[in-house]
Amino acid sequence: MTTFNEILEEAGNFGRCQKRVFALLCLVSLPFAAVFVGIVFQGFTPEHWCRDSGVSEMRQSCGWNLMDTREITIPLVNTSGVLVHSRCEQYDLDWNATGLTCDHPGIHFADTQQSKAPVTSCKEGWEYDYEGRRSFVTEFDLVCDHAWVVDMFQATLNVGFLVGSITFGYLADRFGRKVSFLVSNLLNGVSGILVAVAPNYTSMLVFRTVFGFAVKGGWMSGYVLINEIVGVKYRRMVGVVLQMFFSVGILILTLIAYIITDWRWLQVTFTVPYFLFLTYFWLIPESPRWLLSQNNTTKARKITEAIAKENKRTLSNNIETLRDDNAETSSASFLDLFRTPNMRKHTFILMFNWFTSAVVYQGLIMRLGILGGNVYIDFLISGLVEFPAAFLILLTIDRIGRRLPFATANIVAGASCIITAMIPESMFWFKTAVACIGRLGITMTFEMVVFVNTELYPTFVRNLGVSVCSTLCDIGGIVAPFLLYRLAAIWLELPLIIFGVLAFVAGALVLLLPETRGVPLPETIDDIEPWHLNDAQLALRGLKCAKKTSPTPLHHHHQPAQW
Repeated sequence: MTTFNEILEEAGNFGRCQKRVFALLCLVSLPFAAVFVGIVFQGFTPEHWCRDSGVSEMRQSCGWNLMDTREITIPLVNTSGVLVHSRCEQYDLDWNATGLTCDHPGIHFADTQQSKAPVTSCKEGWEYDYEGRRSFVTEFDLVCDHAWVVDMFQATLNVGFLVGSITFGYLADRFGRKVSFLVSNLLNGVSGILVAVAPNYTSMLVFRTVFGFAVKGGWMSGYVLINEIVGVKYRRMVGVVLQMFFSVGILILTLIAYIITDWRWLQVTFTVPYFLFLTYFWLIPESPRWLLSQNNTTKARKITEAIAKENKRTLSNNIETLRDDNAETSSASFLDLFRTPNMRKHTFILMFNWFTSAVVYQGLIMRLGILGGNVYIDFLISGLVEFPAAFLILLTIDRIGRRLPFATANIVAGASCIITAMIPESMFWFKTAVACIGRLGITMTFEMVVFVNTELYPTFVRNLGVSVCSTLCDIGGIVAPFLLYRLAAIWLELPLIIFGVLAFVAGALVLLLPETRGVPLPETIDDIEPWHLNDAQLALRGLKCAKKTSPTPLHHHHQPAQW
C-alpha cells in the first residue's frame, strides 16, 4: 500500500498547482480582515452633543456653524481634570426667552444665567461632527445611554465565529473541504449584503451573526485544504504567509475606508469578493486526503494525477495502491484533554493564551477608533507593524525554540500596554511607538499559539485539542468590545492596564509548558505523561525519540492570527 505523502513526493510537494491554489486562497484572507476589524471604521463614533431645535433654527437664520451652537447649548464637564463639552447633557432652557441674538453667537452664559440653568439629558437626539465619515453609530444614534449597544456589533460577529467554526469543521469533515468553502462564501455574500441594507440595528446584528458564522468557517476550510495538498515541510510556511495576507487586508481596508466613507457602501465593498470566490468551484480541487478518508480512492487518484500533470510530474504505478495515511486508530474524547495532569495543564494554559490573544489583539485594534486622532494613519501604522511578527517567528522558532519566544512576545505585549497607558498624550509619537511594540508582540503571540497548540497534544486528540482550546479565542472576541468600550468610558487608558495584566499572566504560564523544538510529536497520552514510567523505560524512550524525525502535524482546525 502506498501512502498519500509518498505519492505527493512524486506529484510535487509545492509545485505549480499548489502555488496556484495557494495564491487563490491567500486572497480569501483580504476581505476577512475587513470583516474582522472593520468596526473601527463602520462603528466610528465622532464628536457629538445634544441637538436643540430652538438653537438649530437660530443657527440657520443667523448662519452660525455647529461649534457656535455647541458653545451656547452644551455645559462643560470635568473629564480627567480637563473641562470639555458634555456629549450627553444640555441646558434645559427656552432659548426664545433668553434674549440671545445673532450678534452674540459665542456668548458664554456660564458667567450669567447659564451658570444657574438646569441641565438635562438629550431630548431631541444629537448633532455629529461627521468629519466626512458616516457610521452606523451616527445613523442609529448609538451614543450615551445606548453606547453599549455598539459593543454587540463585534460580539455578535464572534458568536458567529464560535458556532461557525464548529459547524463548518463538521461540514468539512462530512461533505468535503471544497463544498464547505463554497457554501461558506455563498452565505458570506448574501449575509454581507443583508448587513449593508439592514433597516435597523437589531436586524443588522442578526445578519452580522450569520456573516460571522460563515466567514470564519470558510476561511478554515480553505486553510485545511491547502495544508492537505502541500508537502509536510511547506505547511509552516503556508500557514505564516496566509496569516500575513490578513495583515495585507488590514492595509487595504485603510485605503478603501479612506475613499468610501459611508459604512453601508464599505460593507458592500468587502462583501462582493465573496461572490467572486464562488468561481473557485472551477479553480481549486477537493482535498485528496479527505477523499481517501471517505474511501473515495478513485476520485482521489484522479485529482492527484491532475496535480502531478499541472506540476509537470509523472506518477509511478504505485498510485493504484494509494491508501489513507491519516486514519486514526484511537477515538478522541473531550475528557482526554483534562484526564491526566500534564494534559490538563496544557489545556488550561493554551485556553488562557487563546483567550488573551483575542482580547488584547482585538482590543488594541478597536481602541484606534476611540483615541480621537487620525484613525487612518493610526490604523495604517498598526497594520504595518504586524509584518515583522511573521519574520521574527520564522527567525526564532527553529533556533531558540517555541516556549521562550512565545512567552517573551506575551510579556513584551503586556509591558507595552501598561507603559503606553502611563505615557502622557503630549508625548504622542513615543506613546504610538510603544503601542506598536505591543501590537507586534500580541500578533506574534496570536500566530504562535496556533502551532504550539498542535505540538503539545498526541495524535489521536490533536485536532480536538486545537478545536476546543481555540473556542476561547471566540469567547475572548465576544468579551473584548465590552472590556474596551465600557472601561474606556471610566478612564481611556484603563483597558490597556487590563490587557497588560492578561498578557503578563499568559506569558508566565507559557513558561510552564515544555519546549517542543526538535521533539517528536507525541502519539499517545503516555508521551505526554511519562511520570509512571521507570528510569529504564524513560531512557529507552529517549533513545527512540532521538532516532525519530519530527513531522509537521496536519492542521484540521486552524485560526487566523487577528482571532
